[in-house]
Amino acid sequence: MKASNTHEAIEVVAEALGDRAVRNASLGSLTTLRVGGPASLLVRAHSMHDLEIVSVAVRRAKSAAGEGVSILVIGQGSNLLVADVGFVGLVIVLDGEFGSWTKDSNAKVTAGAALKLPVLARQTTRAGLSGLGWMVGVPGSVGGAVRMNAGGHGSDVASSLLSVRVFDVATGEIMERSALDLDLGYRRSDLVPSSVVLDADFELEWSDDLAAAEAELGEIVRWRREHQPGGANCGSVFTNPAGDSAGRLIDACGLKGLRIGSAMVSEKHANFVQVDDGGSARDVWTLILDVRRRVFDRFGILLDPEVRTAGFDASLPHLVPEEKT
Repeated sequence: MKASNTHEAIEVVAEALGDRAVRNASLGSLTTLRVGGPASLLVRAHSMHDLEIVSVAVRRAKSAAGEGVSILVIGQGSNLLVADVGFVGLVIVLDGEFGSWTKDSNAKVTAGAALKLPVLARQTTRAGLSGLGWMVGVPGSVGGAVRMNAGGHGSDVASSLLSVRVFDVATGEIMERSALDLDLGYRRSDLVPSSVVLDADFELEWSDDLAAAEAELGEIVRWRREHQPGGANCGSVFTNPAGDSAGRLIDACGLKGLRIGSAMVSEKHANFVQVDDGGSARDVWTLILDVRRRVFDRFGILLDPEVRTAGFDASLPHLVPEEKT
């Protein structure tokens, strides 16, 4: 999209949304890395009605400018790196009615997209349900977890997901999609940026030992605190290659403690990058690329980033190292 068209489209959306949208909204505070510039526009959707209004504005912009605005949905921001220049487009944050869950007599749980995973894990466990306990150590939201098929401790979203309701902001359509239809794989799905997960249905099981289930949650939390760093980070930076561990490969290259500017490879877990207060996204991205290159040079294995990026452009170094001849 040309810059003039982009500006025009954003202005159309801004005018249509009025005081529902915030201009030049800070995004760093919405991510666990705590870095990154502002969004052109940010809207908090508390209800389906709010999302419908947003969709009308986005479609109006496409009609007026020839193309729609770029869309970024942010949940807990635990797997997101926003560029220092920010994000040129519309950011959507879900809240309100999207933050609750219900269960039925058949142990099916419907969870809103804005619900925090640790909250869902604890509350379903206390309700006598098992299957989502692994989520207690994942600092994300239900919507983000579905989008990337989040996982940990031997399980993932795909293991119990039945279906999701998705709203396409670009078209105004609501669709119910089977989990089998989402092309769920290791840390991926086929959901596009304009697809907003509304809620998800999970098939769980009834548990007859609440004490044991809660003890398991406690053990997961203890393990995470012991093995993973705190502070500003985005969780695992790279996905694990088949049959190996990204953390092991990075550690074997002696990269724990490697620093570029305000970003450093964690000395506690090599697949984590930590950022200083007031740090920059460029430092984080440059360090990620450097770690990837070094692992490739040593082992010939190209690590795939698990962290998602927003606002970066082609002027930054490319992800893929040059092929060796």
